[in-house]
Amino acid sequence: MRVKDGFILHNIGEEYMAVATGEAAENFNGIVRNNETAAYIFELLQQETTEEAIVDAMCERYDADRSIIERDVKAVIEKMRSAGFLHE
Repeated sequence: MRVKDGFILHNIGEEYMAVATGEAAENFNGIVRNNETAAYIFELLQQETTEEAIVDAMCERYDADRSIIERDVKAVIEKMRSAGFLHE
């Protein structure tokens, strides 16, 4: 899976916002605010990857229990999926 073309992550100060551009904006109007963790997941999804690979990368970056990271990654991916951001 990966982020569909036309969805970009924009950083303003400490805020991260995902927005649709070009053709993607025809189907999605709005802004999705992200925390730093969700923004990192968004960045990882710029390339074709798997949920497991994202969890692995998050475990390397953050000092947290793997089960918590798995739960959080799953939640972010589900939100991105329901918003139409992802190619499956």
